[in-house]
Amino acid sequence: MQGMDHALNQITDRVRAAAADQTPLRIRGGGTKDFHGLALHGEVLDTRGLGGIVSYEPSELVVTVRAGTPLAELEALLAEQGQCLPFEPPHFAKNPSEGATVGGMVAAGLSGPARASVGAVRDYMLGVTLLNGKAELLTFGGQVMKNVAGYDVSRLMAGAWGTLGLLTEVSLKVLPVAPGEATLRFDGINQADALRKLHAWGGQPLPLNASCWVQDEGVGTLYVRLRGAMAAVEAACKAMGGTRMDNATVAPDWVACRDQTLPWFAARAAQPGHALWRLSVPATAPVLALPGGAQPLVEWHGALRWVQAPESAGDALREAAHAVGGSASVFVAASAYGSSARGQFYLQSSALEQIHTRLKHSFDPAGIFNPGRMAHAW
Repeated sequence: MQGMDHALNQITDRVRAAAADQTPLRIRGGGTKDFHGLALHGEVLDTRGLGGIVSYEPSELVVTVRAGTPLAELEALLAEQGQCLPFEPPHFAKNPSEGATVGGMVAAGLSGPARASVGAVRDYMLGVTLLNGKAELLTFGGQVMKNVAGYDVSRLMAGAWGTLGLLTEVSLKVLPVAPGEATLRFDGINQADALRKLHAWGGQPLPLNASCWVQDEGVGTLYVRLRGAMAAVEAACKAMGGTRMDNATVAPDWVACRDQTLPWFAARAAQPGHALWRLSVPATAPVLALPGGAQPLVEWHGALRWVQAPESAGDALREAAHAVGGSASVFVAASAYGSSARGQFYLQSSALEQIHTRLKHSFDPAGIFNPGRMAHAW
């Protein structure tokens, strides 16, 4: 604990000095998501010294953990008690020794294959402690849901990418691992038919948990993962059809889908001029007319569509997404464009932009935290 206090004091002193000198700071945990955002500026402020589990009450389904704790360490602890983070946060770790941190998980606000069924990172946030741009240590929320009524600042930190403050500690709701699980594979199915099936199943009381449609060499395949009570999963398998896969065999594939290491994602390396685009659309949206006849990888029961295309195709992709009530943004920039053209954030209105600007000024008046990561003006 004494070492932890020392690490926190050192970080606090750096933030205070940076605010006084208006020196930009780049908050960094494992750095596994450095590929995303407009730019990386400032002196690196490493949060990994703030590690460790503060408290864990399996019977209460709540854990409080310091922000620099490796995400893999937290997941291993939960697994020992038959519990998990249901939203399956991606790790994106190339080197296990330099993996994602809990603080980075919250700051990025990214969720994995199960997000459409179980919710996002922010839905499991109970409380946070953070350093604001004035080097003030602030605590919001608590360790039970009744503490997060009203304006929930803790959830505001999910997806803020460290632009509002440096997270030092987070409290999360966890859930038991589902007793039943099965993955069904549907071969030789095109995107339109896959979407129709997913839409129909979505209107039925089925334990849908995750889905992925991908086309390989012109042949489409739909994978659907079920999780829930054993009886519900078994009944769904009989009703839905398809080929049931071995859980142990298919589990690594779902992890690869979560961390974008499937062959579909890896194929972009052969086209260095292509970026990875993220299209968020209503789950009921039809097949989109994509530039160049691009075939997406479809997740979240139709609500998330990954597309590989040049950044010059941005206007066409955004138009296609907007036409169905969605949005499109660069998730991983094309390597040919260099570090100046990174993943981008798009605010949908000037009103949202004003809200973001005011929040930024309230939490970080000197603008020292991750400048330029989400908006050029910051």
